[in-house]
Amino acid sequence: MTVKDFIPTAYKNLIEKGSYIWSSPSNIALVKYWGKKEHQIPENPSISFTLDSCKTTTTLRFSKKENNNEFLFDVFLDGEKKDDFKPKIETFFKRIEAYLPFLKGYYFKIETSNTFPHSSGIASSASGMSALASCLMSLERSLSGVEVTDEYFTQKASFLSRLGSGSACRSLEGDLVVWGKHDEIDGSSDLFGVKYPFEVHQNFKNYNDTILLVDKGEKQVSSTVGHNLMHNHPFAQERFKQAHSNLSSLIDVFKTGDLKSFIKIVESEALTLHAMMMTSMPYFILMKPNTLEIINKIWVFRQKTSSNVCFTLDAGANVHVLYPEAETEMVNEFINNELVAYCQNGHYICDRIGFGAKQL
Repeated sequence: MTVKDFIPTAYKNLIEKGSYIWSSPSNIALVKYWGKKEHQIPENPSISFTLDSCKTTTTLRFSKKENNNEFLFDVFLDGEKKDDFKPKIETFFKRIEAYLPFLKGYYFKIETSNTFPHSSGIASSASGMSALASCLMSLERSLSGVEVTDEYFTQKASFLSRLGSGSACRSLEGDLVVWGKHDEIDGSSDLFGVKYPFEVHQNFKNYNDTILLVDKGEKQVSSTVGHNLMHNHPFAQERFKQAHSNLSSLIDVFKTGDLKSFIKIVESEALTLHAMMMTSMPYFILMKPNTLEIINKIWVFRQKTSSNVCFTLDAGANVHVLYPEAETEMVNEFINNELVAYCQNGHYICDRIGFGAKQL
């Protein structure tokens, strides 16, 4: 698929007004994407677990308007009007207008809610943009008047999502999604996410992700700013090579069910991500003291018990505790006894692997 494949022909149907509702989950990258080229193209491929409970539900209400000169929309989060979200949505609309030429023909009311704290290192932009892109694709499907296959719908929704938030393109499907061209993964693309196409061992089915909310506040440095700091970063090129290599290694790990190798790759990726932040110019740190306390506790517990629990981090202070389904009881007891004390107000979210966006 190329960019041209997502430019529609003339629409056959006229729709005055209506609404669509989609929910879409966040995702947690195992091999991280950090750094991008023009047009939201990643510098390196990434792979993620799609989540289940951490999701955004978006209702898109639309009505035909008189002039087609400008984008007209309002955004609401949990029922509260959010004008500060509008610049990001307007940028998104400008980027995708060539692929959805009906955008200036409608007034949109975008109503959204998250099951987790906004802007705290759980990828709310990933779930939010993928839910909104799915709603817009539903409208295009109705306008087109021709059959739109589910495969094309999902690919284009992923393609559009990427133009709003890079990692959003990995939220449309599950349970493992690859984004970014990788020589060993057929069908992988910089333009959209694809379902991981190879064999996955039973060890990685129904994997758990308990998210420890160390800090529920706004990040002091946004992911967008962080990505841009990879331009001219002294270690950037080696980092991009490392991501390719780690993704290659995971192919065998997923096939054989090698949990020990999985842990090494995933934890190394998390720490490398934050090392890139700490060595950029200007440098910054998103981890908090309690982030490090939790990591050390996990290492001690794993050494004592031979558990397969591990951690990963997104661009924030919160810790994603990953563990196989078979260890649910043991790890939950460990979390409650030793890790909850390091969470803000004792808050954490129990999640697991999910399977992508759903129309409601």
